[in-house]
Amino acid sequence: MSREPARVLFICTGNSARSILAEALANHHGVGSVVALSAGSHPKGRVNPSAIATLQRHGLPTAGLRSKAWEEFAAPGAQAIDHVITVCDHAAGEICPAWPGEPAVEHWSIPDPAAVTRSTESVRDAFESAYLDLERRVLDLLQRMTIGRVPE
Repeated sequence: MSREPARVLFICTGNSARSILAEALANHHGVGSVVALSAGSHPKGRVNPSAIATLQRHGLPTAGLRSKAWEEFAAPGAQAIDHVITVCDHAAGEICPAWPGEPAVEHWSIPDPAAVTRSTESVRDAFESAYLDLERRVLDLLQRMTIGRVPE
């Protein structure tokens, strides 16, 4: 009997950078055990090109990544979510929808790389820093989820 993959939803205000990076990282590192999704309370409607470039530099797939509203995952009939993780302080302070299921909720305070505009190099460095911080946290989450699972 196989276990369904855990569904993890990463939330950020604009769903264009941090939550997109987290979605891609969790799907990459948690392949087979996690279905990662992302959404925003006020989505920008497009993925930040620097987020795409960062993922591509690290060899992660970017096809299908899109900026979307969190209502998509809270609508009647939506699949249950196992974990909801806010990755920006603004989204953590907002009143979130009632998520289907009884998800564990946590907050990761990740500085917004999209707010950096000084130079091409500083933007790249900000996205790289966010990527590495998110990767460390995603790997920790996956480890905790594996430990918490009851063997079949």
